[in-house]
Amino acid sequence: MLPRYLGRFASQRVLRQPVSWARFMSSETREAITSAIKSAPVVLFMKGTPEFPQCGFSRATVGMLGQQGVDPLKFAAYNVLEDPELREGVKEISEWPTIPQLYVNQEFVGGCDIVMSMAQSGELAKLLEDAKALVPEEEED
Repeated sequence: MLPRYLGRFASQRVLRQPVSWARFMSSETREAITSAIKSAPVVLFMKGTPEFPQCGFSRATVGMLGQQGVDPLKFAAYNVLEDPELREGVKEISEWPTIPQLYVNQEFVGGCDIVMSMAQSGELAKLLEDAKALVPEEEED
């Protein structure tokens, strides 16, 4: 016998197929995010701004990009806290559940943990160098 609180659901059909929890963003939001990803060679979707990060992971990611020598002219950051559609939309496009999210040359790289691992292994420096996203070295006379 089913407990009383479950009895009212007993006659309902049980779903056997997985339920998709994907949200469907508007075409305007998708276009805005795609445009943002194309706006610079290095794009970071973060909580806060590079000057005032609003979470430790965003702060750490901005710090790692700075340590690598990313050229500010080739870098764009977008504060996902300013727009809930942006915040959820970037997660949907990348299929990555967390913020920050780093893109280099329009390719999703990953979140803070992946960026940190790549920085430690030297992969991030190589990726940014190949993208020509670093501050140019001054030529010696």
